[in-house]
Amino acid sequence: MSAIAGLLNEHEPVSIEAAGLMMKALEKYPAHHVRTWHDRHVFMGCHAQWFAPESAYDRQPCREEGQELVIAADAILDNREELFGRLQVERARRERMTDSDLILAAYRKWGEEAPGYLIGDFAFVLWDERRRRLFGARDLAGSRTLYYVHRPGRFAFCTVMNPLLALPGVGRELDESWLAEFLAIPIILDTIDVRSTVYRQIGQIPPAHAFTVEQGSLKVRRYGSLTADVPKLKLRSSGEYEEAFREVFREAVVSRLRTSRNVGASLSGGLDSGAVVSFAAAPLREQGKTLHTYSYVPRSDFADWTPRSMAADETPFIRDIVDHVGTLSHSYMDFAKHNSFEEIDDLLALMEAPYKFFENSYWFKGILAQASKQDVGVLLHGGNGNYSISWGPAMDYYALLLRRLRWVRLYRELSQYGKNVRVGRSRLLPYIGRLAFANPAPKPLAGIPMLIHPDLAARTGVFDRLKGHDVGLTDAWMNEFDARTYQFDNLSILNHQGTSSTKLSLRYAVRERDPTCDPRVVRFCLSVPVEQYVQGGMDRALVRRATAGYLPDSVRLNQRVRGVQGADWIHRVLPAWDEMSEELRRLCDDSRASGLLNVEQVRLSLAEMGNPPRPDRAFDRHARLLMQSLIVYRFLRQGA
Repeated sequence: MSAIAGLLNEHEPVSIEAAGLMMKALEKYPAHHVRTWHDRHVFMGCHAQWFAPESAYDRQPCREEGQELVIAADAILDNREELFGRLQVERARRERMTDSDLILAAYRKWGEEAPGYLIGDFAFVLWDERRRRLFGARDLAGSRTLYYVHRPGRFAFCTVMNPLLALPGVGRELDESWLAEFLAIPIILDTIDVRSTVYRQIGQIPPAHAFTVEQGSLKVRRYGSLTADVPKLKLRSSGEYEEAFREVFREAVVSRLRTSRNVGASLSGGLDSGAVVSFAAAPLREQGKTLHTYSYVPRSDFADWTPRSMAADETPFIRDIVDHVGTLSHSYMDFAKHNSFEEIDDLLALMEAPYKFFENSYWFKGILAQASKQDVGVLLHGGNGNYSISWGPAMDYYALLLRRLRWVRLYRELSQYGKNVRVGRSRLLPYIGRLAFANPAPKPLAGIPMLIHPDLAARTGVFDRLKGHDVGLTDAWMNEFDARTYQFDNLSILNHQGTSSTKLSLRYAVRERDPTCDPRVVRFCLSVPVEQYVQGGMDRALVRRATAGYLPDSVRLNQRVRGVQGADWIHRVLPAWDEMSEELRRLCDDSRASGLLNVEQVRLSLAEMGNPPRPDRAFDRHARLLMQSLIVYRFLRQGA
């Protein structure tokens, strides 16, 4: 894992002073190795955090003797064995061959098509001296970030933005279009624009894209997709689908255990993280290692106000997983002295932009900090599992059966499903009927409190740009079949996830890795017939069946209770509510905010929430608007 940086000056010598400023800005991140390389027109730097077994042999960026290629890579590849075979790498070289060397070898064989052959989390840039070309790419899921500044004859790139802001002539002017999208989208998604950033002069390479800089021209193109050209899988029995799932998922998990340090995992009480942990524990045991697992739990004084179908405290399910899997070193972490309000300044410095995941911010950081203390190099999680391994929407499938008039199968499924969730068919059928024959055209949602100032919305045309995107401004117009493809083909969702993961992992020198978003897993799951996902009255049926023996039945067969995170954030900030309210009032009177934020709505939302607010309003749109306004206001005050 590395933070990479570089400069290209095509018509004059590269400024070593400017390059030094960039590398100086990276010093806030821990590093095992810092190295730079430059010639007359090109500078490249690597601020490396070692965790893979071969990391100690990595000396990037450097120019190999007899070669005309130099690379700076933030990369961990998961299909090394496949690449060794395709590239005919001698066995004697494989153990010490670094991922950056493999990327160079892939480029020598496949040229600019090389990223399409790579599976893993990566962002890399290489200098092809013979062609006088800078070439780079970002992985399919956008797991690592890559920012740039482009001017005529000059190009600078970096994993994070602050080093680019350190360059002479690069200012902190806001990109109002980016900010308008951030403010107008009421859900956790930042923006739909995956090429711009909060700063007008800094762009970013989108997920699944490659770029070239040649003769002063920057070209960016999409090289692949997680969802394109996936053939349908036809096996003979449900048992064969289960075994095929286990084989693909096991490969994805095991390939992410490659570290010379310890391995950790975030563990909730659900199927996704539980499956990751259960599939990781056995191979680690064979290596003589213990899997370190971490679970966020609410504070002991929190009264769970969520309905019986939800669990803000998943401790009973987590405990069952820990006991069933065994040989785990597990930590229950309540972060009793932390809350979302006190984290704002630190998160802004870390994210380099406004952010929306405030409900979980303190424990995202806290788990990574604890993992770092225990010398964990890789922290596994199952963040994308809902749309890959544990997908299986019963209601949408039953609506499909109804539309296709498959009465016998629908009757049997509803009978079994009703028994599993203890709901009668008479209550299920009206809802299924509405799903089956609903008007698919999205309708605007009324009554959404908007944080964006109307003038900013008008001059940026933001609501016109957001039309046709599922960003929380309309009713749920996608069925779960379309939503699944949308999840993995929508670059803005992938970019949002990769941005926070990259910046958090650099702070703590711990690599977050998600086997549920492995391209091999995603494509396999997309290839499986829907009947495998809803079967015998079970939603999410494939993973439930395939994890028999891996997970306790209390978790594996649980269809009645779903975990919910962040329900206690208002409870935690109550002691600081007066301080928050006073800052919100200052915001409303500050000209830095009043032209961008809808301060009248901020006042209305503050009055609506009351003083003190009820903890059970944690997911209220007014509560979210108030915290988001504070986050943006702090960012503006810090000099954006």
